[in-house]
Amino acid sequence: MGNFLLLIIIAALFFIGITSISYQQEVVSLLVFMSLGVLLFFSKKEKRFIISLLLSFLIGYVIFMVSNEFVGSMNISKELKSILNRLSLIFIITGIIFNHLIFNKKISWYNGKPDWNNPIVLPFHKINTFWFWMIGIVVNVVIYAFFIVQKDIEHIQTLIVFCLFFSLINAVFEEVIWRGILLSALKKHASTGYAVIVTSVGFGLLHLSIGFSISLSLLISLAGLIYAIITLKTNSIYPSIIFHIVINIGMVYSGFII
Repeated sequence: MGNFLLLIIIAALFFIGITSISYQQEVVSLLVFMSLGVLLFFSKKEKRFIISLLLSFLIGYVIFMVSNEFVGSMNISKELKSILNRLSLIFIITGIIFNHLIFNKKISWYNGKPDWNNPIVLPFHKINTFWFWMIGIVVNVVIYAFFIVQKDIEHIQTLIVFCLFFSLINAVFEEVIWRGILLSALKKHASTGYAVIVTSVGFGLLHLSIGFSISLSLLISLAGLIYAIITLKTNSIYPSIIFHIVINIGMVYSGFII
């Protein structure tokens, strides 16, 4: 089996796995795990790390979903359930870190100071990465402001603490997973394009777990693509975390989260 075809199959199984686990399709999920297990056994050494990495993510994701089933049954506020849901992302992070340790791989996640000197080159234009990042933030602030101004001031005030905690936890954990460890590892062991596609689409599909539709989740993959570009250009995860926090705040106050 050619390397390119193998990588496509691995990515497809990964996407199917996230989707089937999100929709609690046990049979499909089991087939995905078995298929990745077979590929892991028969693949060459250099591809085993990639397969095992994505498999460890899916295992962590199953634990994440089970944890949230338990949280959902608790007699607590919706806000606290949402916070605990985001904290449960630690199970996914633990899984992929454990996989690195098994393969004796260095864990890297673009935790350096942002370098804004690398421009984003478009087909007919070149744009400064800082201004690309800033424009993206401003555009999102304007869009969400349209929804937020329709809320009463009491509603905004009551959500301040929840909004800050949710936005920070969600942005940091999701970015560490997708634009941190996974993007770094897949870029190193496959290719930059493969790493960007897998992490962007996977990031979008993860939103199925909080009730988003498949079409909206795939649309969110575009945000994942933007985060990935910014991370790679600045060689830092922090600009994407800030961008992500801004969007989370907008989603909370516009009513998309609770």
